[in-house]
Amino acid sequence: MRKPLLLLLLLPLWQASIADSDVASFSRVAIETTEGTFIIGLNGRRAPITVKNFLGLVKSGYYDGTIFHRVIADFMIQGGGFNRDLESKEPDSTIINESGNGLTNLRGTVVMARLQEPHTAMAQFFVNVIDNPGLNPQPDRWGYTVFGYVLEGMDVVDKISNVRSGPGGQFRADVPVVPVIITRAYPLAD
Repeated sequence: MRKPLLLLLLLPLWQASIADSDVASFSRVAIETTEGTFIIGLNGRRAPITVKNFLGLVKSGYYDGTIFHRVIADFMIQGGGFNRDLESKEPDSTIINESGNGLTNLRGTVVMARLQEPHTAMAQFFVNVIDNPGLNPQPDRWGYTVFGYVLEGMDVVDKISNVRSGPGGQFRADVPVVPVIITRAYPLAD
């Protein structure tokens, strides 16, 4: 049996032990941007490690002042790792990939961004603006962890995905010409 498959099979047991004590099964976060506000729901039952990490960053004010540095119409919007000068703001610690949690990359889902290696997600996230089944896990490879979905404001997400973009900083393309800033991210009372 390959390592990714074994880890995918064991992941639900580990998630269950974390979910019971550390994170609510459902919570909401508002993301205020220079293009408007959208509200996301977080699935702490299916992605407890990811949700705990994300909520911790939200509560610390980490996302305030970061930008959506990668916007691609008909794909996704990605943010949470750079300031408006395109200087990296990533934390040092990574989290385990929870992509085998049964949630899929559909339009409006909120997903952890990562490097090529599966367990490299830190703080960057993206919102799918279309269904992206190619980002889901497969028997021979890890996918991208879906941990929430847009509850309100998908029109704001769509607006962001359609801003004019081009090269910027270290990126060859897809950086908004006028920065789209996350002015504030904060949890909402349930």
